[in-house]
Amino acid sequence: MESIRFIDLFAGMGGIRLGLQQACIDLGIHSHCVFTSEIKSAAISVYKQNFPSDVISGDITKISSDDIPDFDILLAGFPCQAFSYAGNRDGFADATRGTLFFDVLRILREKKPMGFILENVEGLVSHDGGRTFKTIISSLEEQYKVSYSILNAKSFGVPQDRKRIYIVGVKKNKRKVSLENFSASGAKIGDILEKGLPISKTPFMKKLLSHYSVEELEGKKIKDKRGGSDNIHSWDMELKGRVSKEQKELLNEMLKARRQHKWAEEWGIDWMDGMPLTETQISTFYSHPRLGSMLEDLTKKGYLVYEYPKKKVVSSSVVSGREVKISRRVPDETKPKGYNIVAGKLSFEVSEILSRKSIAPTLVAMDMHRIHVVDGTGVRKLSLREGLRLFGYPDNYKFSITEKEGYDLLGNTVVVPVIKAVAKRLISSL
Repeated sequence: MESIRFIDLFAGMGGIRLGLQQACIDLGIHSHCVFTSEIKSAAISVYKQNFPSDVISGDITKISSDDIPDFDILLAGFPCQAFSYAGNRDGFADATRGTLFFDVLRILREKKPMGFILENVEGLVSHDGGRTFKTIISSLEEQYKVSYSILNAKSFGVPQDRKRIYIVGVKKNKRKVSLENFSASGAKIGDILEKGLPISKTPFMKKLLSHYSVEELEGKKIKDKRGGSDNIHSWDMELKGRVSKEQKELLNEMLKARRQHKWAEEWGIDWMDGMPLTETQISTFYSHPRLGSMLEDLTKKGYLVYEYPKKKVVSSSVVSGREVKISRRVPDETKPKGYNIVAGKLSFEVSEILSRKSIAPTLVAMDMHRIHVVDGTGVRKLSLREGLRLFGYPDNYKFSITEKEGYDLLGNTVVVPVIKAVAKRLISSL
């Protein structure tokens, strides 16, 4: 094979295409993108900056296969929010996103290319008890030998703990692609950092630095619903007002106790990760003569919330002739109210200050701007260039876009080196 023609569906900012092209260059094969589809304006802007000669088509659901040129390989990072742990996980019940896989399938069936690479979130594999994934694989196997594997970016020279499912297919007369035993390589946050950028001087950061040194902050998370030595709570930095030693002890004990399964039995509801507790329940693990007034004060300042426990409500809808169950949590007003920790990790300006000697957690769009790093004597947000490096994009990749749009695109993009490694396997099989 001397040349590969490919199409780029749900193209985003071009990460899957870039990985394929890098693989082709290494293998001495010419590649040519003959069709691109994307609807997000910010993604289209970045795509055009880097692939200016390409014509970008719009909504793939409205494009006939007859209007797509013949091609050898289909690339698609089909929308993943419907299957993500960060979303509601409605899957095929999500009419605007979950069903877009069927457009991939439609094009594969009608155009019959030699192969494909699909990428999605790890949660796709377990969604709906594995039935969603089974449907996807069995549909693809009608025409192709299909391989799939969950691969982690941290093993491909990128300092990010990011697991994704990669699905690869080849025509049945070709050798099945192996997605095992890749050569592992690692990296640390310090490898991708820029230096000397403007540090954050917001009131939140000033408050944080009034309680901790820069050295103490490195590698710390800031959220109220988890404990541990690497975590800072809002009450540790007295963000919402003064907290006494006894109140800190109370909050720390509540933090541990609220996750115990026994409370669900007492409430008579399904267990959830963090339940409100009545003053009587709290007194069983934290005894204090002024417990009631302490709880009221912490609620008034905003460290606690006084709320009803939540019950699980299951509803159903019919999609493509199949009943799909969807569960939600709603307040159960038949129960007494209790006290609960208020703030999760998305409640604060900063959610984590990365350690230069470690790697980043899985970066998502909603949290990218809350990830910070140490720079000199201060702390600041990740730069967009650093964000690109955390997904393996080369430094010559153009990214002229607002910070907000950039974080959003990065949180939804692919890890280029993983795509490159997978693409090499696919091309070798073809």
